[in-house]
Amino acid sequence: MGAFCEDSRVKFPTLMHLMGMGYKYISQRGLFTKYVTIPKTESDTLTNILLQPFSEAYLRLNPLSTQDDADAMLHRIQKSLNNDDLGRQFYKEILLDTTNKIIDLSSPTNFIRNNTFQVATEMTCGDLSYDNFRPDITIFINGLPLAFIEVKKENNHEGVDAERKRMKTRFTNPCFRRFLNITQIMVFSNDMEYDEQLKQGAYYATIGKTNTLYNCFREEGQNSFPIQKRYHPVTPEDEEILLRDNNVPQYKNNSDYKTNCKAETPTKRLCESLFSFERFYFFLRYGIAYVDHPNGLQKHVMRYPQVFATKAIERHLDKGEQKGIIWHTQGSGKTALAYFNVKYLTDYYSQQDIVPQFFFIVDRIDLLEQAQKEFTRRGLKVNPVQSKEDFAKLIKDGVTTQNKEGKLEITVVNIHKFSKDSRALAKNAYNVKVKRIYFIDEAHRNYNPEGSFLKNLIASDENAIKIALTGTPIIGEGYNTKDIFGDYIHTYYYNASISDGYTLRLIREDIGSNFKITMKEALNSIRVKKQTVKEIDVYAHENYVHPLLDYIINDLQDFRSKYSDPSLGALAVCNSKEQAIMMYRLFLENYADDSELDNYTGEDGQIIYRSISANEMEVKKTSPQKGRYRAALILHDSFDKSTRSKWIDLFKDGKIDLLIVFQMLQTGFDAPRLKKLYLHRMVKEHNLLQTLTRVNRPYKAMKFGHVVDFANIEEEYSKTNKDYQEELEK
Repeated sequence: MGAFCEDSRVKFPTLMHLMGMGYKYISQRGLFTKYVTIPKTESDTLTNILLQPFSEAYLRLNPLSTQDDADAMLHRIQKSLNNDDLGRQFYKEILLDTTNKIIDLSSPTNFIRNNTFQVATEMTCGDLSYDNFRPDITIFINGLPLAFIEVKKENNHEGVDAERKRMKTRFTNPCFRRFLNITQIMVFSNDMEYDEQLKQGAYYATIGKTNTLYNCFREEGQNSFPIQKRYHPVTPEDEEILLRDNNVPQYKNNSDYKTNCKAETPTKRLCESLFSFERFYFFLRYGIAYVDHPNGLQKHVMRYPQVFATKAIERHLDKGEQKGIIWHTQGSGKTALAYFNVKYLTDYYSQQDIVPQFFFIVDRIDLLEQAQKEFTRRGLKVNPVQSKEDFAKLIKDGVTTQNKEGKLEITVVNIHKFSKDSRALAKNAYNVKVKRIYFIDEAHRNYNPEGSFLKNLIASDENAIKIALTGTPIIGEGYNTKDIFGDYIHTYYYNASISDGYTLRLIREDIGSNFKITMKEALNSIRVKKQTVKEIDVYAHENYVHPLLDYIINDLQDFRSKYSDPSLGALAVCNSKEQAIMMYRLFLENYADDSELDNYTGEDGQIIYRSISANEMEVKKTSPQKGRYRAALILHDSFDKSTRSKWIDLFKDGKIDLLIVFQMLQTGFDAPRLKKLYLHRMVKEHNLLQTLTRVNRPYKAMKFGHVVDFANIEEEYSKTNKDYQEELEK
């Protein structure tokens, strides 16, 4: 009865909808009855490629080719799909190939006109006699199974979590490698609206080697990325073929089936969002990314806010606008958005016989290094800028490509490299027609119009496109992000990101009453000893910092124990530089892992411990005890840049437990394992949201990011959030 419900309510109504969208149903076994007759569609058992549709399409798209060429291409595809590379070779070298086309991806119009679109149900994947699964619906273009849909009845046990577990098992099974490698988009749906836990609903994803991130999709309005409705009612004959081929002709009289065929259901809506022809073209051409992540190769698909932001940028440019703001919350993937737009805008400008030159502008060395890594991992050629002179020459020469591999490229540059010498020459200095596109990261930061660097950036090319990226624009009177960079092109605030599961909800933790008493006593004792002392010095005093550090370490230990996860990391945002230094000294004395310390005996007979990573900081101690943790001190003027960069990488890799900072890593710092923030500094307005959202990245099964509030930020947080909500509604 459950299968009947699932099929009649979801699967067959969805198949009927796809057929109405323009996908032709195919039979795997053939159907010969007194009612209908359709031939069997042969498929390649290794890949599930439909043989005749594939050959016909290949010969049509490559007019000089022969059947032998089509067979050779099939063999080439089979071989590429056997790689343990999530289908990267197939996607980049075969699917996107413009010379030997297997799909026409030259334009949306040609995509619709020159390709064939088909759909099948219960097509077996894997070893027919041993280990296999049968996706409920498989979607083909030119015989290539590029997408599949799994449907379940409403309120199925565990919802999408159950599908995640099933797919995780399948990803590791070599029997399914070819089929999963050729799959570009997969869908899971139980035909329900999204719930708060994101267990129920209709989701899409790409394949992965470990866990699958299933994305929700929410349409943003008529003009965001219009779906061309081509729906035509399915003929009675085609419906008869579908139902009889699957031995369910009685469905025509079934109320579930008839009702759901007419209804606008979540599954149907997602099919239109993804598989309407213009959308499917967009995802295949621009929406797939392979990422050489340190933990292994990953395959990503564009999130819906990135899709609509990209189309919003296009509309902005179509209107002749040269600047604007992408307001997307922290952790929503702004670097990935820039990457996808390098792909999209390259084609956008090439259609106008313009060669785009992309720049990603940052204002900090650590952000520069982070951006370089992210773009490189996604396959872009990243051009570093070593000096102001080199950058001025790059601007002056109008050079558009610096690599022989034919890769798309981007130049990552610190805004401080923009000098008076980087101002562009006359247009006749260009050897080709160039359009420069500047993505300005963290645009709420040091891009003050009164400063010289922003003026130099603007003057470097007055006709350049300047797209500001920020999760927290500066609003209100005075210095305002919109005054500098123009209107909002697209917005995606953090409450939407939380609802979509891309970032975590934050939990503010107040400190315990016992600790408050302890700290009050410490403060009083310091003031008694030093009658005239500044508050900043009080908070940096050893008698205050010691119990503060004890609280942080004990709390971190309890936090890890509660979630049974020793990989969870923490960030202590200190009230002052002096407090940070004192906290680190006390950490080395009381909590540091012995393996981090280089100990020897000083002239006075005391044992001296020096942090290997710190190198410069010496701490004396007479009775060493086995430590438990590792920490790093990150200040703008502590140690050297390479050392700080190394520590940050070690933290991201899980080899450092606690980062102790002052005015560092409170913006742009992305470390998913960072789940506990100890905030001892009052931070206001946009800086507050930037700081808090360091702990909002999804990580394993964590549902929240945790903030321990020593600074009493509750009132400031409410005010800031209210101000941003009002700004969004303008």
